[in-house]
Amino acid sequence: MQKTIFYYNQDEMIEDKGVMIKDSYKNHNVWIDVADPTKEDITNFENEFSLNTKAMDRIRQKSKKPGVIEIDNKSKFAILLVLKFNDLQHLESHPLYFYVSDTMLWTFHAGDIDLVTKVKTIISNRKTILESSIDALYYSIISSIIEDYEQLLTAIELKVFDIEKDAQYRPSQKVLIYLDTLSRQVITLRRYFWDARNVINYHVNMEKDKDDIKYLHIVYNNINQLIEMIQSYQDTINSTRDLFSSSISLQMNEVMRVLTVFSAIVLPLSLLVSVLGLQGFDLNTLNEIPRYLGFLIVVMVAITVLSLFVFWKKKWIFSYDKKIWNQNKKSTKQG
Repeated sequence: MQKTIFYYNQDEMIEDKGVMIKDSYKNHNVWIDVADPTKEDITNFENEFSLNTKAMDRIRQKSKKPGVIEIDNKSKFAILLVLKFNDLQHLESHPLYFYVSDTMLWTFHAGDIDLVTKVKTIISNRKTILESSIDALYYSIISSIIEDYEQLLTAIELKVFDIEKDAQYRPSQKVLIYLDTLSRQVITLRRYFWDARNVINYHVNMEKDKDDIKYLHIVYNNINQLIEMIQSYQDTINSTRDLFSSSISLQMNEVMRVLTVFSAIVLPLSLLVSVLGLQGFDLNTLNEIPRYLGFLIVVMVAITVLSLFVFWKKKWIFSYDKKIWNQNKKSTKQG
């Protein structure tokens, strides 16, 4: 376990790695950050500060269900998820637990979350937090988590555009598998965003009389926009699946077109060669060339040219749509 204690008021902010809270800072707000606590550590905190047992049980059980528990008029317990992508393949979620009282804030989380650095950055950008109640710090941490959600959506957006190009120009089984993975991640993110909105909505409505609730009003609008954006990305992924199917069909049509052209030209020529074979034409005795061989060669060339002309008129070969296809690919690469 790693514990960091911060004492702050409008005049100063003091970081302390000590074990016990010092009585000399009674006029300060106190934030206690605990990383990687064991069940025994959590029980010790519960007994030392008389924390709510139901709330601390959530931490012991490592609950990942975001929500808010109102303990009394001055205390509450909340859970939010810190999300991050692992190489855009796996979505990792780590619970962040808040226990808020009148002048104290406890945060419990895994060691992978560097909350201390994040809060220092928040306070350096918003000095007014030091002059406000402990709720201002709590609301600001929530706001920072929602900002991280926006960065996740940016990564999703870029990947959706890339996979859309691959589905159009390079459709493969790998693209289809990644589409399914991306779709599941988007659905999971949307559920997490809904849970986060419920937490924020609770504070905005139940604590609307508090002065520091202003830190969450903008965040509530932001989380609503994120939910709308994630829904639009889900629609884009679904349309990309349709685009993938269309691209596969076009490729199949292209292959069948080539095979049809090849067969239509080769089969008549094979028939003529078979006729020559029936007439006793032998490549080993080229000295005895049949008189009609020249005529047959002319007929074979004529059939080939006529077939190519017919296919060209039907735009099966040398068609203009191929030029458009190539131009689109070039413009996409340049863009």
